[in-house]
Amino acid sequence: MKAKQSLAILVFAVAGGFMGACTDVLNVAPDGTLTMEDILSDPDRVEALLNSCYNQIPGKGYTYFFFDPLVVASSDDGWSSEDGQGQAVDQVYRDNTSANYHPMTNFSDGHGTGVFNYWSHYWAQIRLCSQFIEVIDNAAVKEEGNRARFKAEAHLLRAFFYSELVKWFGKVPILDHTMAFDADYSTLYRAPVYDVAKFIGSDCDVAINTPELPWRIAEASSALRVNKALAHAIKAKMMLFAASPLHNEGQNHWEEAYQVCQTAVNQLKANGYELFKTCTAPQTFGTSPAAAYRQLVCQNADYSATPRDRETIYQHSGHGVFVWHIGYIGSNMSGTYKCGTGPTQELVDAYETIDGVPVLDLANPYSDERHLQPHYNPANRMYDPASPYANRDPRFDQTILHNGSKFLWDNSQEWTVETFTGGQHAPSFDISNRSNSRTGYYHCKMVTPGACQTNQINNANWKFYRFGELMLDYAEAAAEAGHLSEARAAANEVRDRVGMPALPDMPQAELVLRIHNERRVELAWEEQRYFDLRRWQSPNGDLSATCKWLTAMVITRNADGSFTYTRTNPTSNPRGGWQNRDLLLPIPLNEVSRLEPLTGVSWQNPGW
Repeated sequence: MKAKQSLAILVFAVAGGFMGACTDVLNVAPDGTLTMEDILSDPDRVEALLNSCYNQIPGKGYTYFFFDPLVVASSDDGWSSEDGQGQAVDQVYRDNTSANYHPMTNFSDGHGTGVFNYWSHYWAQIRLCSQFIEVIDNAAVKEEGNRARFKAEAHLLRAFFYSELVKWFGKVPILDHTMAFDADYSTLYRAPVYDVAKFIGSDCDVAINTPELPWRIAEASSALRVNKALAHAIKAKMMLFAASPLHNEGQNHWEEAYQVCQTAVNQLKANGYELFKTCTAPQTFGTSPAAAYRQLVCQNADYSATPRDRETIYQHSGHGVFVWHIGYIGSNMSGTYKCGTGPTQELVDAYETIDGVPVLDLANPYSDERHLQPHYNPANRMYDPASPYANRDPRFDQTILHNGSKFLWDNSQEWTVETFTGGQHAPSFDISNRSNSRTGYYHCKMVTPGACQTNQINNANWKFYRFGELMLDYAEAAAEAGHLSEARAAANEVRDRVGMPALPDMPQAELVLRIHNERRVELAWEEQRYFDLRRWQSPNGDLSATCKWLTAMVITRNADGSFTYTRTNPTSNPRGGWQNRDLLLPIPLNEVSRLEPLTGVSWQNPGW
């Protein structure tokens, strides 16, 4: 029993209910007293065993501890007004982290959404998936076609949970089978991310090559079930991670990443996936060029053979984003609870002007460590620092509420955002104030226009993967591999959705920076920036340039009605979470202490 607790995967739990809207048969579960023979001889119990593989699909968005978008708030896109409340995000900001305690993994969310404790949760799921793969060939099924589909689902779910481990921890062991309690764990080791990505890709290939697995889920009764498109998206994403500097171990994998991403994009297009370009609810989302972009993230994808939303690849079921009285306007509006996380000035700076020219020099955006002296792009002739919110990328106003923004409250009264000093929505740098933004900006991307106390909107399901993200994965890999025209074409499809000009010809290094920035703008608040910042670093790098100092905008209203804009730091101290060790999460100490004596090699991530 020497490795009895290793990897926290030695769990045999076949609890039911992986989705609230699933069919009755998928809600059937063994009672915990059955033998494996009892389970495998009953088709309903076999499906319940597959059901257990869907446990621990993580909650995202505002479902983290105390309804704060922790991943966004820990990137350079957001700053939380919970910074003085001792919550998880406050611990990150204060650098109150260690290998024995990290808010990303030690805080219990208390809401049943499956977040936190990533290491133990995901290894448990990987083991359940491997177990199902090993027994399904000899199990009773209602229809023979189900056997292949169920097996493909288990392979793809194993790939999903492995991909989540890689994002948080980097190198992990490759286990393609279940291991007994008394197995020899001495040869276990953390495989390079490239090798893990190839293993994940092989699981995805099983799903891709299984005819019984559909390309799209067309029935709401099967809402959380996986599909072929997800297999391509995960395979592409993991090759992007494997090729990125943090994980590539000095090897150039960009050409392979490009080929995998290209195949994924082409296959999804051939099977009906496309960007959601036309707003189907203009009465709610308006007629802005970015109205469809806003609608996409505010409404659930529909389950139909001919869906309205052909962009969403995989979404949660039963765990919505949850925003409105938290993480929206706050600031003493009726029925609000607290402000939550507000966008930073750095995110505001990322939005180009409508002529398609960056506002800042992307290679050197700030002339000082504290980001108080922006290094403006000399090629931009449209941006005016005295009127900084005019003529910006349409996605700006669909993501960020700023001074002068109009918003509908209670679906009846239009309000104007007043973030100038003395205005109703002015920023507060008092850490006891949880109602006002720390940055002078408020989030609105995932809130349906008109949200209020009598009309709670939005609890849309979290979209784990969407086609726009895959297009930008492809654009990045293509640019890094030197396929510049293809990289521009992919990015330009995404830009065209909101009416932004196409990227022109430019040198490779500049194009990579533009695509990095495009990812930031397009995927804002979708928990991508946190991981992008990390994978773009070298193993000995850190996040000091992006996350050590962040800025707010203080606005003074002058006597003539004009405004003066002054950048400031929300605190006089640097924010935590920027050191080299913060590129990856620490592996739990109890796991390290068990595995290192067994294997004779180090298991902990650098710096922890």
